[in-house]
Amino acid sequence: MKQITLVLVSLLLGVATLSAVPRAEYPRPQFQRAAWVNLNGEWTCSFDFSGTGLEREFFKSTGFKDKITVPFCPESELSGIGYKDFIEHFWYHRTLDIPQEWDGKNILLNFGAVYYQSEIYIDGVLAGRHFGGTSSFSVDITSLVKAGGSHNLVVYAESDLRSGQQAGGKQNLQFESYACNYTRTTGIWQTVWMEAVHPEGLHSAQVITDIDQQQVIVRPRFYKELGGKLQVTLKDNGKVVAQQTIPANAHATAVLPVKKMKTWSPESPFLYDVEYKVLDKNGKEVDRIDAYLGMRKIHIEGNKIYLNNQPYYQRLVLDQGFYPDGIWTAPSDEALKRDIELSMAAGFNGARLHQKVFEERFYYWADKMGYLTWGEASSWGMDCNDPIVARNFITEWCEIVERDRNHPSLLIWTPTNEEFWPDRTQYPRFMTDLYKLTKMIDPTRPFHGASGGTHIATDIWTVHDYEQDPAKLKEKLYNGGKLAGTPIWTIELAPRNIGFNGLKYTNQYKFPEYKKDMPYLVDEFGGIKWNPAQQLESAQNTSWGYGEPPRSLEEFYKRLEGQVDVVLSLSADIWGYCYTQLTDVEQEQNGIYYYDRSSKFDMERIRAIFSKTPEK
Repeated sequence: MKQITLVLVSLLLGVATLSAVPRAEYPRPQFQRAAWVNLNGEWTCSFDFSGTGLEREFFKSTGFKDKITVPFCPESELSGIGYKDFIEHFWYHRTLDIPQEWDGKNILLNFGAVYYQSEIYIDGVLAGRHFGGTSSFSVDITSLVKAGGSHNLVVYAESDLRSGQQAGGKQNLQFESYACNYTRTTGIWQTVWMEAVHPEGLHSAQVITDIDQQQVIVRPRFYKELGGKLQVTLKDNGKVVAQQTIPANAHATAVLPVKKMKTWSPESPFLYDVEYKVLDKNGKEVDRIDAYLGMRKIHIEGNKIYLNNQPYYQRLVLDQGFYPDGIWTAPSDEALKRDIELSMAAGFNGARLHQKVFEERFYYWADKMGYLTWGEASSWGMDCNDPIVARNFITEWCEIVERDRNHPSLLIWTPTNEEFWPDRTQYPRFMTDLYKLTKMIDPTRPFHGASGGTHIATDIWTVHDYEQDPAKLKEKLYNGGKLAGTPIWTIELAPRNIGFNGLKYTNQYKFPEYKKDMPYLVDEFGGIKWNPAQQLESAQNTSWGYGEPPRSLEEFYKRLEGQVDVVLSLSADIWGYCYTQLTDVEQEQNGIYYYDRSSKFDMERIRAIFSKTPEK
């Protein structure tokens, strides 16, 4: 019924049918309204290589001469442009038709993500600005538009990737891709959509699932508080499980008991439907949102990660979320789902979403399919010793955490990757602030400050090690013959794993003292390069991977199984891993699948390796 409603709305508004619009699906499935318009599709655009567009008043444009397909970035082939050099200034335009039936509502213009800094104009008037290339944002354009009217929407995107002051992830800082750095993404790269919201509508709802007391806690926010009510209904396949009505203000909290509770896990990814209704002071329904939740708990005891109060070993794969034709943007919703299917077919139970903030539709599929995820920011490219960087990053990170904190599949927050800084710099303060802010926004998940890097404030200790020889890998990860059987965690990393704030694994002056006071994971290893043509000189010169590649497929399988067996054999101390990586990405050819997602190996053998679990 919901899908039919959306189609009818689209037809009534005179826009293309859902099937004709790229990335036509609702982009925010955990907080969904019926009155919305997808703005993806053909826009006009203009490069602004000299950065003089503001001076030339591009913001007053009624249409540029070039065309682009949104939400694909101009570097991508799917955008219709495919320009691969640096783009520091880029302009978009499209006509915005406001439905007559939206009169009296607030009109919100929503952006999944725009890299990096953006300005939004309506008929030449600045409507809003946003800083941060991977977080979602909304602009209230109510005062600038008229119901039934047509307006000019202009979006200006600005990026200075080489400044060192913005998070870029794996976007390369040279003209061409190299090593583990790839094609850049500029401008709009996630869905743009418009929705109508009553002035008293629900702004957001933080959901905490308390499985120990079998209850759901909802903390709402509203656009305006005028004495109304919020009705929260929890359903199990259409049957009402619990319902509560509370005052529609930020001081009220809904607590819904869940009898005969069904928990969410990879083995049983059950999701409850949630319905939010905002009623005005006369009892009239003025806003309705359809949502869902999964009853699950993630916490740490000693050196293990627990899911639903049981130790849960995580067999993760590194997923960078790049696509040959869309770069950071999946070509379709089905492609997002397919990546999870491919990972599960390879034997993994989850993924570390690496150096990119994945769109909400990916988390939606992970929630539905029972796929564990670690959320990570695109931290590479920024100078963490620069206070301006901290200012830029903290704002974006807070928006990321707030957006995704209700997804049951998301278990761990990881703001940065492989950041190595000495103690007397800005970095310790920066990381400590990130820890505190993340816990304030979402106290329910472990915080993993710097994957494989300098640990300052963290709930999880991790290391990256791409030693290719299994025997040497084990010796580096665990040397039981030294320090009276105490593990020595990757000795060569000890000087840079500082361990502030009482962390006991290491400090910068001596080998680590293992206290088993937090989980330890090898969250990057493997990376075994395999290219069938790698014996050719040309392939050796253009492709990239870790270490010397195997000389045969059989040698590949043997090395892979040997590395995985080593990590599993140390499960008393190492509680999980992340293998690099799910797919090849451009010149980096160490994926389980090719870049186009086609099969690279005998997947039965691959699955047999990654499906192994530690011996109890």
